[in-house]
Amino acid sequence: MSQVLRALPADVRRRSAARRGPLPAGRLDLVLLLAVASLVGLGALLVWSATRQRLLAAGGDPTAFLQRHLVNAAVGTVLGAAVALVDHRTLRTLVPLVYVGAVAGLVAVLSPLGSTINGAHSWIVLPAGFQVQPSELAKVAVVVGMALVLAERRDGEHEPATPDVLLALGLAAVPAALVLLQPDLGTVLVLVLIALAVVALAGARARWLVGLLVAGVAVTGVAVHVGVLDDYQVDRFAAFADPALDPQGVGYNTSQARIAIGNGGLTGTGLFEGSQTRGQFIPEQQTDFVFTVAGEELGLVGGALLLVLLGVVLWRGLAIAARAPDVFGRVVAGGVVAWFAFQSFVNIGMTLGILPVTGLPLPFVSYGGSSMFACLVGVGLLQNVHLGSSAR
Repeated sequence: MSQVLRALPADVRRRSAARRGPLPAGRLDLVLLLAVASLVGLGALLVWSATRQRLLAAGGDPTAFLQRHLVNAAVGTVLGAAVALVDHRTLRTLVPLVYVGAVAGLVAVLSPLGSTINGAHSWIVLPAGFQVQPSELAKVAVVVGMALVLAERRDGEHEPATPDVLLALGLAAVPAALVLLQPDLGTVLVLVLIALAVVALAGARARWLVGLLVAGVAVTGVAVHVGVLDDYQVDRFAAFADPALDPQGVGYNTSQARIAIGNGGLTGTGLFEGSQTRGQFIPEQQTDFVFTVAGEELGLVGGALLLVLLGVVLWRGLAIAARAPDVFGRVVAGGVVAWFAFQSFVNIGMTLGILPVTGLPLPFVSYGGSSMFACLVGVGLLQNVHLGSSAR
């Protein structure tokens, strides 16, 4: 074994030794970790506030959702740490397994194993009441799967070959089509934006980017007109186009969300003191509309703090992508940043009424195990690329 190691190039031996050795805290991106931990902590408080009154009224434990949120964060942290610390080459070998697992989960959702929760047929209910949403794992699978294909047979000085781009787009199209059949248009849009970012970061020509944008618009239009989307999803677009269309029906959520945020003013009403939140006027407030809790109870200051923390995560992700030691690392890091950025923009945008309601959770903040696991695995991917850069 020692003879084999001596035969390797010096830079490969250095990276291998660095991976085998102890992991000093200074080698991690601590700013990224601190921002993510702050978002998870802030999200726990918001989820607690959004659910405690309802649980108290039902005679239940007012901290039940808080406890589950913290457990989800702990499990997600373990998963993210495992991804961060795995060897760079081992990570590549695991990519096909991650992709196949994600596709298998999406197929299972469309089988009798799938369940409909809150109008979305996107879940698999496991024993003991655990719920899994495979479309969240699909986001991770599309990032790493496309990155592997676009980086495997080239170096950083050449654009990807046409067959590789087509194969990568095919890898993204399969889970996107399965998610569209659920139907979950919000997640489909996230997958399309991830694919667009990955192709751009891999150095593909502009025609591929234009083609992806045109295809995304065309698929959305076809889905609306041929009846792939459910009626309530089409109604959401109609309510977005005309906010006064049905304020007590399909437009109720966004109307109440704007009232809650406006009620917060500059500094908010105080945690647990929001009248809209305590009165339970906003459905699913702990998940899709969790930003309304921040807006009402923490005010403009609290909402701005949340945005700053999300901005720090995106900034560190872009810095990691810029310093990545290879094309695979750069594309993975950039794909994760695109995922977090677009999903955050859509979630907060629909809360403010500037985008249609799509049912996307706010990364690291919204309640939900599958979303938390996927997002913290995404952070693990960023740390993995960062550690690869530190080992150079």
